[in-house]
Amino acid sequence: MSAPLFLVESLPVGSSFTLDGPEGHHAATVQRLRVGEELILADGRGGTAHAEVVAVGKGSVDVVLNERTSEAAADPRLVVVQGIAKGDRGELAVQAMTETGVDEIVPWAASRSVTQWRGDRGFKARDKWAATAREAAKQARRSWLPRVTGEPDCSTKQVTARLAEASAAFVLHEEATERLTTARLPDAGEIVLVVGPEGGISDAEVTMFREAGAVPVRLGSAVLRTSTAGVAALAVLSARLNRW
Repeated sequence: MSAPLFLVESLPVGSSFTLDGPEGHHAATVQRLRVGEELILADGRGGTAHAEVVAVGKGSVDVVLNERTSEAAADPRLVVVQGIAKGDRGELAVQAMTETGVDEIVPWAASRSVTQWRGDRGFKARDKWAATAREAAKQARRSWLPRVTGEPDCSTKQVTARLAEASAAFVLHEEATERLTTARLPDAGEIVLVVGPEGGISDAEVTMFREAGAVPVRLGSAVLRTSTAGVAALAVLSARLNRW
C-alpha cells in the first residue's frame, strides 16, 4: 500500500518538519503512524515531498524529508459543471470525480435542481463540496487539489459564459447523437463538461449551451445518475487524453 498523503499550506524548506494541526492529529491519532513509516506531504499545487516519521507526539508527527517532486498542472484542464443534486448525491459525485481526475468543479443551480442553495446555506454546501474534494484528493494521493469554484447558486447564464470561453465544451444529454468517445478534443486549454441534476437539463438550457458553442454528447445507451455521469465522462476523457 502506498504511503498516506497529508496536505500542508506549503512544503517545508528544511530537512525536518513537524506535522501538527488537523493533519498531524489524523496522522498520529487516526492513522496511528509509527517511527520508520513513510508519508507524503503535498501542497495541493503539484508539489510533494516523501518523508519518514522519526517521532510521534500527541496530535503530531516529526518527519525527515527525502525526495521532493513537482508535477505540472494538467493541460488541458478538466472542468465539470455539476448540477446541484438533492441529498448526498452531489457529494458522491464530487468525491468520485476528484478520484477520477477532475481539475475544477462548478456547482450549478439548474432549472430542474430540486435542492436550491440560497444565502448562508449555499456557502456552507459549497464548502462541504470543497471539503469532500480535499479528502478525496488525499485518498487518491493527488498532488493537485481540485478547486470548487463559482457562486453557490451559479446560474445558467454564468455557466453559458464559461462554456463560451472554453477550448471545448460538452453537455451530457441522453438524446444527443454524438458520442464523447469520438468528439474532437483540444490539445490545450479547458474542457468544460456539463452534468445535469436528477431531472436532467431542460430544452431551454440545452439551447443556450449550444449557442455558446457546447456540443451535446452521450456516453452510451444507458441513462446514468447525476452522481455517476460525470465520473464516467471523466474516465473517457482521461483515457483519451492519455492521463490514464
